[in-house]
Amino acid sequence: MSSGLLRVKQIECRYDDNVIVQDLSFHINPGTMSCLLGPSGCGKTTVLRSIAGFEPIYQGEIIIDDQVISSPNKTLSPEKRGLGMVFQDYALFPHMNVTDNITFSQKRQSKLDRKKIANDLLALVGLKDMGSRYPHELSGGQQQRVALARALASKPKLILMDEPFSNLDVERRERLGLEVRDILKEQGITSILVTHDQQEAFALGETIGIMKEGKLLQWDTPFNLYHEPIDRFVAEFIGQGIFIEGTLSAPDTVHTEIGTIKGDRAYPWPIGSSVDVLLRPDDIVPNQTSSLSAKVVAKAFKGASILYTLQLPTGKRLLSLFPSHQDHCNGEYVSIKIAADHLITFKKEE
Repeated sequence: MSSGLLRVKQIECRYDDNVIVQDLSFHINPGTMSCLLGPSGCGKTTVLRSIAGFEPIYQGEIIIDDQVISSPNKTLSPEKRGLGMVFQDYALFPHMNVTDNITFSQKRQSKLDRKKIANDLLALVGLKDMGSRYPHELSGGQQQRVALARALASKPKLILMDEPFSNLDVERRERLGLEVRDILKEQGITSILVTHDQQEAFALGETIGIMKEGKLLQWDTPFNLYHEPIDRFVAEFIGQGIFIEGTLSAPDTVHTEIGTIKGDRAYPWPIGSSVDVLLRPDDIVPNQTSSLSAKVVAKAFKGASILYTLQLPTGKRLLSLFPSHQDHCNGEYVSIKIAADHLITFKKEE
């Protein structure tokens, strides 16, 4: 019985004798968008290329719709996999107009049918009546929409996207990313997005895989990655935060220099264990009645909020988000309290 449209099972990928991806597994359900997120060189693009059929695998299996498309002994060619691809550099043919770019893989269709396919897809991606234009006449965002329309033309089961918005400025990247997600959801198409941009992954992905050095550390929802990271790397890679030292005083309680913090989970270590507690900016909140105060040493205006760097009497610094109308100067003392309902704690490294 299938447990997802796409199943990647314990794959290993190599370049020459170098192992790039090792023992990596995940599955993606139909109609969802998932992301592979990690620093440059972690192997996420190699995974995408293996799913596309551009790279062989040396261990494991890749399965789509219960059909094995990659194994150490078998690699189904890319054109037979029923996939669409959207690349970072758009990969449009400069000598072809938009209609011909979109319908490049539809050569068996009549010219009239190809034009109808292109017009329908152009309307879908918001580029109606642009079929006669050439790539150099389009903006970067428009070129990426054409690339998406071309990927949709073959009615793929799965669309693979490799850093597709990274060539755009921040505002266009965010807007186009959300529009692409909505188009794919509306069409019921499953997709994988490879990105190194955490905000992009969190905005678009229903599930996200965090990769490091060729291994998948955690495959989870954005909420769980932020509030329940499985290890220290994921905790530090996702969001902003600072570790402070503490002592486990109960399975769900830690004593720290800023007070006792009780969370929503129990830890198995002996009482009295030295631990590190991750405090994110949204865990430190303003509270005028609190006896805990800290000095503002830096601030960054974020629009609806201000990110303050606060220094405790011991010299330890924390990050805190205040509503933007609470504007404090550097050197000013502010009253704060800890609101860490999701206690993120790791046993102190020896």
